[in-house]
Amino acid sequence: MPPTAPPTPADLLTAALRRDAAAPLITFYDDVSGERTELSATTLANWVAKTANLLQEEFDVGPGSTVGLALPVHWQTAAVLLGVWSCGAAVWETAAEDDDRLTDADVVLADADRLPALEELGLDELLGLSLHPMGMGMTGYTGPARDFALEVRGHGDVFSPWLPVDPAAVGLVLGGGQLSLAALVEAATELAGRLGLVAGDRVLVDQQAATEAGPVAWLLAPLAAGASLVLCRAAAPSGLLRRAETERVTATLGLKLDGIRELGRPA
Repeated sequence: MPPTAPPTPADLLTAALRRDAAAPLITFYDDVSGERTELSATTLANWVAKTANLLQEEFDVGPGSTVGLALPVHWQTAAVLLGVWSCGAAVWETAAEDDDRLTDADVVLADADRLPALEELGLDELLGLSLHPMGMGMTGYTGPARDFALEVRGHGDVFSPWLPVDPAAVGLVLGGGQLSLAALVEAATELAGRLGLVAGDRVLVDQQAATEAGPVAWLLAPLAAGASLVLCRAAAPSGLLRRAETERVTATLGLKLDGIRELGRPA
């Protein structure tokens, strides 16, 4: 009997579907726009499959490809990350001051606000995301970037990679280091244990803490533990405790709220 391949990030989403496909997996708040978006494992998997199909069919993304991301912490960013990893490709995340490094990526997905600076780099393949609460396209944009929201709609809800995904292939390039697809899952599982994440946890994390921690911490570690997420963008501190109570939050990451367990801190 051949040995079982190590799990990849896509396998973490598959496991979430098997646990409870209908339960909330990511709940996203934006306190500026007033947005609240809730995705079950099924809904997230649908977005992931469409994203992976778009990347594979329109940009030939697969093993050996590098996809640049200039995106904030967001539910759509979660779908894009998992979509890239489903293709067996590497994610290259950058801060705004490092935009020029994205010239080496095969395709770049960026927040609409980042597009003007990226367009000056002459990138061959550029997709813009409006990050609209309902997944709608960019309003009033006339530049060369293709509109992610409009492009992704026409792609299938089920994804099958054209080439086998190699767990040993590079999955994340960040700073001067890199992690393979399998190492991403290993790091997420180890981090979940170190933080004290357990199955059934509902974790509240704000954008600043998630940005500083990176996608292994804010996305993959909760998935590896069997937890769900409440992501807060531009969070108003005065309302976080009430929100945590409403969302039945059991733990926080990078935040201290009275009466709620802070991950990584002694009880």
